[in-house]
Amino acid sequence: MKDFEATWRYYRQRIEGVLEDKLNATTDAPESLIDPMKYVCLDGGKRFRALLVYASGELAGAKMEQLDAPASAVELIHAYSLIHDDLPCMDDDELRRGKPTCHVAYDEATAVLTGDALQALAFSVISEESEQKISASNRIRMISELANASGANGMVGGQILDMQATANCVDFDQLRLTHKLKTGALIKASAVLGGLAGNVRDADFMNGLEDYAKIIGLAFQITDDILDVTRNSATLGKTAGSDNRMGKVTYVSLLGLDESIEQAEQLSRTAIEILRGLGDNTELLEQLAHFVVTRSY
Repeated sequence: MKDFEATWRYYRQRIEGVLEDKLNATTDAPESLIDPMKYVCLDGGKRFRALLVYASGELAGAKMEQLDAPASAVELIHAYSLIHDDLPCMDDDELRRGKPTCHVAYDEATAVLTGDALQALAFSVISEESEQKISASNRIRMISELANASGANGMVGGQILDMQATANCVDFDQLRLTHKLKTGALIKASAVLGGLAGNVRDADFMNGLEDYAKIIGLAFQITDDILDVTRNSATLGKTAGSDNRMGKVTYVSLLGLDESIEQAEQLSRTAIEILRGLGDNTELLEQLAHFVVTRSY
């Protein structure tokens, strides 16, 4: 059995190095933009989405150098989304990854532009041929997948639903849709990008990988809802209780804590069942499905 913590540390160190290289390569950008880009991207975060790219790609037979670009691209998109999510006009949060949010550390205009720059950099990174050795058709599919997960059909659509998510207008189906778009779309894309980096042509394999990722994406967000009411800010690295403060509907507010925990655990078990049809090298993805619902931050 793989040592999950050691594997996680290895991939976190790898993606930190890749991200630093990508950010250092933006040599024509002013330091006043590069500094906040590095501030929000480096030395922080679980790197869950990057690890999902690596784990899915490993299962698909991809080499590490084929996975660095898509893994860094999803982390860049994720970082951009967090900056915008924390803005005063959105959730107005002051703490992220254990340090002041971008608009607090710099200013609001800089934060908006930093998010914009990170989003653009993500697509630049994923489109480069360089050492990836990924077919041109699959790189185009990767760009399309990431764009879809980032825009109106994904995170941006989910964000506007999340802003409207008050007790007066949200039912269970609407909440599931919000989670599917805001959190689940990029998690699904992470797994799909890993498969595409391996130049997989088996449609059944890719469909199974996508189904697995959709399920753990929902489990991930339910667990976030749970942690928001069961952990403190120091543990989470962000402001605890913010959903309740803003009057947002969550799984916990609709179903209660115990039922929310059961829902997340059942989703994790279902995801692991799906993996049994994807080959013999699924251990890391199984461990990820378990981590999603047992994490403390």
